[in-house]
Amino acid sequence: MLEKKKHIIMLVDDNKANLTIGKSILSEYYDVFALPSADKLFEFLKHVIPDLILLDIDMPGMNGYETITLLKADKMYQEIPVIFISAKNSESDQYEGLNLGAIDYITKPFAPPILLKRIENHLLLQRQKANLQDFNNNLIKMVKGKTHQLFSLQNAIISNMAELVEFRDIVTGRHISRTQKYLKKLMDQLMEDGVYAQEMLLWDMDVILLSSQLHDIGKITISDTILNKPGKLTVEETVIMRTHSQKGVEVIEKIEHSTKFSDCLEYAKLFAGTHHEKWNGSGYPNRLAGENIPLEGRIMAVADVYDALISIRPYKKSYSAEESARIILDGSGTHFDPTLIETFKKLKDEFAAIAVKYAD
Repeated sequence: MLEKKKHIIMLVDDNKANLTIGKSILSEYYDVFALPSADKLFEFLKHVIPDLILLDIDMPGMNGYETITLLKADKMYQEIPVIFISAKNSESDQYEGLNLGAIDYITKPFAPPILLKRIENHLLLQRQKANLQDFNNNLIKMVKGKTHQLFSLQNAIISNMAELVEFRDIVTGRHISRTQKYLKKLMDQLMEDGVYAQEMLLWDMDVILLSSQLHDIGKITISDTILNKPGKLTVEETVIMRTHSQKGVEVIEKIEHSTKFSDCLEYAKLFAGTHHEKWNGSGYPNRLAGENIPLEGRIMAVADVYDALISIRPYKKSYSAEESARIILDGSGTHFDPTLIETFKKLKDEFAAIAVKYAD
């Protein structure tokens, strides 16, 4: 059987007799370093970290109070428990020592059994504290692991739902993937510029981007005849097509009743229900205007319309990057939030690059 490793104790006292007596008492149970000064203590600490320091107060050079102050100010040593052992026995002396961070204060002369028991109790407390910290660290790792698994599952479910829309809507191709990337560019730039930062700081950006994939989920309720019509829609068909915003909200609400993806689905409802609203109030489904349109919807409107412009549709040719950007800029204050369009100006070349890289 392996011999149990002894705890290491550093005994610091300028009195050689005290060092000799202290070491003889402690050596049967602990590995003891008997050190005559604070300077020697710090020299040994460079090589050995003890489990406990027994520290005298009245010493030439650096006294005990100064020593513990330095120990507690150093991240390397601040967690080492310190017990003062001193002939100074007034309440003010004891309070000073404890106030500086000592875990105990033992006055000289001391009874060896009492000293040993006090040390034993404090080392037990430190061990229990370390075990609790290990338990907490392991628990945090477990929670993070489970959270990651749940997020991955949530991501897979939502991505597959979004792909279902793309598979049915053959004319939009990789629209959902591109709008997600436009959205991230816009949000990153807004945060960098401090625009709408107070509101966006409350967002979970990973969840926001994940939920944005469901902005067109309502299209699964639209018939293939209208969804994939090879030409311009009639007025009646357009009215039906526009219901996909409200239908999207209804679909997500049904999902909410049977799942706990609350934050993600709350964002998804905002994207689905408001990305066709317009700044001047002429959009749909609720004719919201200005900042009454949730910021999520206002940002998605820019990404969604840009992608529609730069892509081929049955009812239109694809516009060039320059034409698409000009139409977006011209829509400032009517279709789009003017503040967001100022940010888009900085990013129009990056939007164009995304459109090329992830083209259908």
